[in-house]
Amino acid sequence: MTTAIYVRVSTDRQALTHTIDQQIERLRAHLKGEGQEVRCEQIFRDDGYSGATLNRPGLDRLRDQLREGTIDRVLIVSPDRLARNYVHQMVLLEEFERSGCQVHFLDQPIRQDPHDHLLLQIRGAVAEYERTLIAERMRRGRQMKLRAGLLLPWPTPPYGYRVHPDRPRDPAGVQIEPTEGAVIQEVFRRYAQDHETLIGLSQYLLQLGIKSPRGKRCWSSATLRGLLSNPTYPGNVYVDRQRLRPARRRRSATHPLGKPAAGRDPAPPEAWTYVTTIPALVSQADFDDVQAKLGLNQQRASRNNKVHGYLLRALVSCGRCQAACTALTSYSGHSYYRCWRSVQRLEAPSAARCHARYSPADQLDALVWQDLCALLAHPEWIGYALERAHGGHWLPQELQARKETLRQAQTALAHQLDRLTEAYLREVIPLAEYQRRRQDLEQKQHALATQEAQLEAQVDRQGKLAGMVTSIEAFCQRVQSGLAEATFAQKRTLVELLIDRVLVDNGDVEIRYVIPTTPHGETTRFYQLRKDYFNSFLDTFGPKIRLPQPRHTVAPVAPGQGFCLHAVQSARFHCIDAGTPAAPSGVLPRSQRW
Repeated sequence: MTTAIYVRVSTDRQALTHTIDQQIERLRAHLKGEGQEVRCEQIFRDDGYSGATLNRPGLDRLRDQLREGTIDRVLIVSPDRLARNYVHQMVLLEEFERSGCQVHFLDQPIRQDPHDHLLLQIRGAVAEYERTLIAERMRRGRQMKLRAGLLLPWPTPPYGYRVHPDRPRDPAGVQIEPTEGAVIQEVFRRYAQDHETLIGLSQYLLQLGIKSPRGKRCWSSATLRGLLSNPTYPGNVYVDRQRLRPARRRRSATHPLGKPAAGRDPAPPEAWTYVTTIPALVSQADFDDVQAKLGLNQQRASRNNKVHGYLLRALVSCGRCQAACTALTSYSGHSYYRCWRSVQRLEAPSAARCHARYSPADQLDALVWQDLCALLAHPEWIGYALERAHGGHWLPQELQARKETLRQAQTALAHQLDRLTEAYLREVIPLAEYQRRRQDLEQKQHALATQEAQLEAQVDRQGKLAGMVTSIEAFCQRVQSGLAEATFAQKRTLVELLIDRVLVDNGDVEIRYVIPTTPHGETTRFYQLRKDYFNSFLDTFGPKIRLPQPRHTVAPVAPGQGFCLHAVQSARFHCIDAGTPAAPSGVLPRSQRW
């Protein structure tokens, strides 16, 4: 009998104190008393892995060998070493049993007696409760130490500070790093000047050759803002400075978000919890002046500029690099959508710059709105695209004709089978020939039955599609009445509901519509329904395909909510290269057209 042992400790500290070696020695001694020896490759260990998860490398290797049938017995110290969740314990024990492997616990031997199984369940529930209790006690203990000023809230010190290597969380061991501290003081001093900006600071540090806290050549604006707004540099350490919140929006219209990541909002200063005092790098007065300037610049930021209205704000993406396009208006009054990667970044080489041209906002807005109105005026285009998306290419009468053809084919096969049986009973054909022909006929009957089942499913799908088309036509009729007199706010609301994204690639405009199939879908934007839509679209339909008129493809989304209608619209309108000033009349020179 091949015996393996499994050991686990939850934290790295337990691994350093050799508690896992103690488990191995106990199990080795037990096997030695039984006259067995365990080899090193038969020891499966997880150092510093929690028992609340099954994602453990040692456990995975053990389960892989169990599937191969190379292990007949597993010896573990106690059930909580296997898992601290009762459900996980049952999953693993059932998997071991299916593999023909016995599981023995050193502290609590388990037999097939019902009382032993009940005891195992109780021990699993107690282990799960104990883990929750330990986690809560540790959280409360950290809070008490933080409020008492005995524990630092950050695992790594901020830029400009160093901690004692033996006591990294002790506030008394915090010291100023001379070189980084001088950089922090210079950053605060320069930004406090009248005309200094975060971009100017980044360029200044780049010229000096000073690397960022993460070792990068260029300092980003976000990094500099985080340093300038950190209240640690005046010498005060706080906790509870931020609050978690769910994701509010998708960052890019051309990249899937997948599982939405939670964001963070700054908490008001009165909600902060004071921890302790450390050596200060800047004075409180200089820090307050910098915060006032940061707040003023944030109010004047271009993202908060709502003076100019753009119909496709946050909906346009670059067809070349898939990056988002931002809207801007020049001093001469001309508005454009431009790829944000077309602006040279400090750390990016010139080859990484996107060379997509600027798209005139008024022409693109008019083109998209005209196409949207045309689509709503022809609901039959949407029905055709929806039918193609679900694989339906037959009309209802054609479906009935195919169903009748299949019925006739099944009847003919049944008659052939009867005649074949009659010929065998009259001893016209031998038994071997009868079995061979009968097997061929039965295979044909099975194939026809499969086709009939698929056809029935197709009929049901056509019925559902007919209901969707009716709902879509009703929606289009309700919207059409107000398109001519729609205000800018109403147009913007309709565009946000019905357009998922607009891709612009040097003259080609691709509009991807989202049409609600139920009244409930009319109140929810598409990206809130399916975060993983883009991955699903590529896996299902492959790369983007340009189709002839009506040039529509469809990607299904959540049932009953809506579907995504992709309309490929080619357009030719004036565009300019990045950095090229617009002509005063709004008409570009011939060499700049595309």
